[in-house]
Amino acid sequence: MATLNSELPSQQDQTRFNLRRWDELLGDAELAKFEGRIETDRHGQIIMSPPPAPRHGTRQARITTSLSQLMPHGTVLTECPISTADGVKAADVAWASADCMRDLGNRSCFPHAPEICVEVISPSNTEGEVQEKVMLYFDAGAREIWLCETSGTMRFLMKGATRPLKSSRLCPEFPKQIGSR
Repeated sequence: MATLNSELPSQQDQTRFNLRRWDELLGDAELAKFEGRIETDRHGQIIMSPPPAPRHGTRQARITTSLSQLMPHGTVLTECPISTADGVKAADVAWASADCMRDLGNRSCFPHAPEICVEVISPSNTEGEVQEKVMLYFDAGAREIWLCETSGTMRFLMKGATRPLKSSRLCPEFPKQIGSR
């Protein structure tokens, strides 16, 4: 049986490619009409998802509001485009420090993940998909990743920790439960 050897591009080369491809996609007038989420894989191929259910959006909004109130010295973003080793992925919510925003400059996509990346889990998300995004965000530089489970329970993950934290180290006051109504 033949073996397949594949060499991935360096992180720097992948980031350059991702930023260039993301700018192309943002300039596409037809794509701008799409109602939903657009991400890419590492080859620049488009991955489209329909808009999430209202409960997802409500939790996303509540997380955004809480983060804005609890961490006012940074910027809270929704649908935050982040260059990863597997293309451009969009965090449901992210919090970026002033330094991170300065590094972003006038780019349309973060070359490195903001300090906090949040994923609101949908019933259709598999555990494998969630773990892959966690790995990609940590690899891209996130300090913490928060997962909002379908029950509204928050899980706080920190790179190198063997289990979820009881609370965020960057925002310890953040609620452990997010309502959907």
